[in-house]
Amino acid sequence: MPDSRTSAVRSYHSALRAEQAANTRQRILDAAAACFARSGYAGTSLADIAGEAGVSVETVKLNGPKRALLLGAFEQAFAGSEGRESIADRDVGRELTALDDDALLPGYVHFVAEANRRTSGLWAGFLSAASSDPLVEAELADLLQRRRRDFLASVAEFERRGMLPAGLGDSERRELADILSFLVSPESHEQLVTQSGWSMKRYEAWLREAVERLVLGRHSASSTPPSTAQTT
Repeated sequence: MPDSRTSAVRSYHSALRAEQAANTRQRILDAAAACFARSGYAGTSLADIAGEAGVSVETVKLNGPKRALLLGAFEQAFAGSEGRESIADRDVGRELTALDDDALLPGYVHFVAEANRRTSGLWAGFLSAASSDPLVEAELADLLQRRRRDFLASVAEFERRGMLPAGLGDSERRELADILSFLVSPESHEQLVTQSGWSMKRYEAWLREAVERLVLGRHSASSTPPSTAQTT
């Protein structure tokens, strides 16, 4: 008969190794994000990532190739974990869906603003890499398709909660998803925060106002844009 104690020990060691491997990969992806944002995709080597993560180059290679590290680094920085699941199927998506109606929009905007902050520089590296590497280009195309589905799901959630008019057609939903995607894009953070020097507080306030007006259609007379003096 198999020794139950031996099986338990093996199971424990297997779980411990899996946890250690997951922690190492997370550290490598964090390091990859920092290196890609700092030096770009072409300017970053596996040795650079290894040095940043404090692991051997061989360990980085086992977690590669480099394009997989780029995608994983972006997903982890943006949503808190890597993977091809939709935002709605991740912990952050479930947390947002659990918010009440009044808290949903502020929570959604805060998540997107912080995600754009965390991926600042990394997104530009992704676009640059895609322009010269067909495999990275394919990964980017897939990411953009998933991103589009996420925004359609966001519009559906706003509609379900009565935050949008009833009876929208499919084309109207797609147009609202396109507008939402444009407003909360990494490019909006790059231009307003990185290039124009807006504070994150001002950027987040602008995002909320823009989504309210252009997606949810709230044009109240009392609504005013964020103050241009609000820079800190």
